[in-house]
Amino acid sequence: MIDLRIDGDVAHVVLDNPAKLNALDEQAVRDLDAAYAEAEAAGVRALVLRGEGRAFCAGRDIAGVDPRDDDVLGYLGGLVTPLLQRMSAFPAPTFAAAHGACLGVGLGLLIATDVVYVADTAKIGSPFAALGATLDSGGHALFFERLGAHKTLDLIYTGRLMSGSEAVASGLFSRVIPADELVPTTVEAAERAATGATGAFRASKELVRQLRDERLGLWRSMDAENAAQAALCDTDDYREGFAAFQEKRKPQFNG
Repeated sequence: MIDLRIDGDVAHVVLDNPAKLNALDEQAVRDLDAAYAEAEAAGVRALVLRGEGRAFCAGRDIAGVDPRDDDVLGYLGGLVTPLLQRMSAFPAPTFAAAHGACLGVGLGLLIATDVVYVADTAKIGSPFAALGATLDSGGHALFFERLGAHKTLDLIYTGRLMSGSEAVASGLFSRVIPADELVPTTVEAAERAATGATGAFRASKELVRQLRDERLGLWRSMDAENAAQAALCDTDDYREGFAAFQEKRKPQFNG
């Protein structure tokens, strides 16, 4: 469930499915895209994105997905990538408050946000080794640029998750904030930005966005990730990884 509240010049977008750690199925991605479109149409001067419960966003909701008939390219390429492009191009400053699991599509939401404050207890990385799947939503480009090849592949191969403190120290995100101060600090920053020189902020945002997209090759990387994920759908390991996750057991991969 996606909640949108507009408070003066600030839009508050809340991922509100705590029972599933705010994992996003196809409808939730569409609803999140619609929330950003509505906030943009309202002419807000800043936006805050956060999640309810124990996590920011644990990624894709695969609870009801049949890995034998998974249209992963439709989900990632047809829904997620356009959402992230809309978020990245949002015409006002955007801020995210990230805590708990920030994985997969959840990581992509942070990549597409201007300023990301993370709780010291956040968990960031690539847990997909246990699914027979690969990192998506721009994760390869971000990790390679900020962490280098060795640490990127270490995280992918082992499935180890970084804390919020480690992620900020590695240059992934803006600031680490104590968990109980995370949302108030993020909202305060957005409210301050909403009283600032919106035109100047928009110009700087566009300049930084162009530099980032060119340097990371973000959207080209996402297209390649989507294609790789679609190819993996045809493997036994992908089907085994999904089945093991859904059945809450350890996967038995055959390589």
